[in-house]
Amino acid sequence: FIAHEQKRDQHQSSKQHGGPTMAEKGVKVFGMWASPMAIRVEWALRLKGVGYEYVDEDLASKSDALLRHNPVTKKVPVLVHDGKPIAESTIIVEYIDEAWKDGYPIMPADPYDRAQARFWARFADDKVNAYALSVQ
Repeated sequence: FIAHEQKRDQHQSSKQHGGPTMAEKGVKVFGMWASPMAIRVEWALRLKGVGYEYVDEDLASKSDALLRHNPVTKKVPVLVHDGKPIAESTIIVEYIDEAWKDGYPIMPADPYDRAQARFWARFADDKVNAYALSVQ
């Protein structure tokens, strides 16, 4: 994805994406340029056509804002919508799909197909997390 936007524009700490309605909707994503989980959230927002502000976190020195919005796991990604934080990428993607009905539907309408999508998302998460732990 174009070297993930040139390594998140060389680690720019905050960048706005999308149209002029971003400020009105109050959408902010706390992520890290190389995080597949944060990229998943960005893709979902883009599929829905939602403008947002992106805050690139230094995971070695997490911001007070990230820690305030996700005091439980202290991890990225975190979506903040109208001041309300949501953590965990799969939960965020489902929230985006439900909160913004316009744009491309992310989750299937059929309950069985939705369950299958959740299974594969969890499977991918488990594989990525297992790989990340093995490299540390």
